Amino acid sequence: MTRRVDRLVALITEDDAFIEAALQKASIPTLMTAMVHITGDPSILRGSVRPQKTIMGDVQGLMSRQDKDSVRKLALEILKTYRDGGCQLPPPPTPDLIHEMMSFMVGEEVPDDYVPMMLEEMALDGEDSRDTHLAERLPADVRENFHVVVIGAGMSGILTAIRLKEAGIPYTVIEKNQTVGGTWLENSYPGCRVDIANHFYCYSFEPNHDWPEFFSQQATLLEYFEACSRKYGIRERTRFDTEVVSATFDPGESVWHVKVRTKQGAEETLTANVVVSAVGQLNRPKLPEIEGIDRFQGPAFHSAHWEHEHDLAGKRVAVIGTGASALQLVPEVAKTAGKLVIFQRSAAWMVPNENYHRTVTNEKKWLLKHVPFYARWYRFLLFWPGSDGLMPSLVIDPDWPHPERSINAQNESMRVIFTDYMKSQLGDDAELLEKVTPKYPPFGKRMLQDNGSWLTTLTRDNVELVTDGIARIDEGGIVTLSDERYDVDVIVFATGFRANQFLWPIEIVGTGGVKLGELWGDNPQAFLGITVPRFPNLFCLYGPGTNLAHAGSIIFHSECQVRYVMGCIQALLEGGYKTMDCKQKVNDDFNDRLQRTMTRLVWSHPGMDSWYKNSEGRVTTTSPWLLRDYWTWTREPNLDDYDLV
Repeated sequence: MTRRVDRLVALITEDDAFIEAALQKASIPTLMTAMVHITGDPSILRGSVRPQKTIMGDVQGLMSRQDKDSVRKLALEILKTYRDGGCQLPPPPTPDLIHEMMSFMVGEEVPDDYVPMMLEEMALDGEDSRDTHLAERLPADVRENFHVVVIGAGMSGILTAIRLKEAGIPYTVIEKNQTVGGTWLENSYPGCRVDIANHFYCYSFEPNHDWPEFFSQQATLLEYFEACSRKYGIRERTRFDTEVVSATFDPGESVWHVKVRTKQGAEETLTANVVVSAVGQLNRPKLPEIEGIDRFQGPAFHSAHWEHEHDLAGKRVAVIGTGASALQLVPEVAKTAGKLVIFQRSAAWMVPNENYHRTVTNEKKWLLKHVPFYARWYRFLLFWPGSDGLMPSLVIDPDWPHPERSINAQNESMRVIFTDYMKSQLGDDAELLEKVTPKYPPFGKRMLQDNGSWLTTLTRDNVELVTDGIARIDEGGIVTLSDERYDVDVIVFATGFRANQFLWPIEIVGTGGVKLGELWGDNPQAFLGITVPRFPNLFCLYGPGTNLAHAGSIIFHSECQVRYVMGCIQALLEGGYKTMDCKQKVNDDFNDRLQRTMTRLVWSHPGMDSWYKNSEGRVTTTSPWLLRDYWTWTREPNLDDYDLV
């Protein structure tokens, strides 16, 4: 039976005054599209009151106060009539009207070829169209004699397990930690939170109308994924506190032998028809190569392995790194530390976002739960400006006269906006402004969200930003290249992850004894980021070339990839095949095209040094593709891309 995507919308029973108060907190473009569903009247879209082009972080369409008030007044009457009429809805809008509603809402024409992707994501019909329905298509004995091992119980691993359970396919999830959650379990540093709007950063089939913040903190996100694992019953098929040591393909039996080891050291070998790697890219912390790093006598730990037993109040604390984790933890640590010294290798661009630390009001939650289709259109409003509209600003213009600071006219405009924002935060502090202003084009590295907390923290009396390079660490502190010494009690390494070492340290052995780690080296490649020649029936989620640095949400991408994997499993079972192995030419052609596309984008800018690149300067982690294209390619596998046995 098809699972409904959304919970039933709650009936409106509140009085007029309550509804009127709730409408003060509404996203007006979202409200207007919901009103079309409630009334069946498209004239709401065709008057003079309409949103302007939507920009990321804005959910009001840059509408005037007068226009917003007029919409609220109309909405109050519509919701009263809806309530008093027993909360009955007219027939749903036609596909053409839905397309019109999309374009109206975001203030620009939504191209025809984006409509199917957005309709699927919104699930206005209430059905989860990403469910493959394998349980209905294949006999039970065919499915029950198949076994899948999933490595990792983070966001993608949970998603894979949910889809496998729906399909009635036996599986085992191997998770090295004591519970599910992946990155939201391991990263528990102060201030840790998501930087994608939470009403979009959740499974499309499991929306949450009770997010306490627009960008929720780590504990809330962990609770969401734990709740999903319980609701869909995948915990009983998950082996916790267990690591995968190796996975070796057996060509004689056409199966994988997966060696696992518990925390107590007990080893066991599992047999699987398919192995799905859901270990992600950012799961193994990376420490910097600094002379004397092991000599320091005080607490020293990576932000991803925060040691909560240490009270930092009044302490002299050093934070090495100014990336995403540092931007979140530094403002929290600065509140209690006696002295906080931040060592910056390069500054980061940041997007101003007033909602970054804001809580979601009860009125907003009421709208999501009670106004028909409001939640689905709100998700669309969050998705669209963060979809593919940013891509033109990331394409290098070879004739652009200022390549040292930007890559094209649109990119330059954004540089000015971001720089003006930093100036507004720092006032007359020209020295600090010089330190925090990046010397590379916007979007060349991971963009960060800020509501003023980071820059304000840097102006505190107990905080110092150091841009001099680190020469060495000794027993009592850090010495810079200019021989300046900083005595500290605690060192926090906010220095990122081994992003280019996919699946490390697991040993993956394919056909002919080829080892994946040796084959890839520092230049990992996979077709669609998912399959690798000579490794039949091995599928990677969040694999090479799939990090999203320009658009969307990694959950959206994972849903695309998991549907593709389920399509491959369906092809194996329906066709009576034992294995499918990506053709070498298919893989090579795809990755050649990927690199040609990548060289035209900002991440390949000659002056860029980021975790997106390998030691040779080639971008191996990040996707250069439009979301629309990747969604299209992963809807179902083309079996011509594979050797089927």
